[in-house]
Amino acid sequence: MKLIVNGEALDATARTLQDLLTELDLTGPWLATAVDGDFVPAGERIDCTLRDGAAIEILSPMQGG
Repeated sequence: MKLIVNGEALDATARTLQDLLTELDLTGPWLATAVDGDFVPAGERIDCTLRDGAAIEILSPMQGG
């Protein structure tokens, strides 16, 4: 499946957002995610089915000022 992750094209086998995070080796409670512009809470990632061409944003907080 072709996805857009943080603005970059990506071929992935993941079917859910949680599977994608695992496939990308991204874990941790500090991650924030969105699919097609809609925020997806951590508890809903396992049920968030991805479609071909979906735009995924994966963010982590930054420190500093």
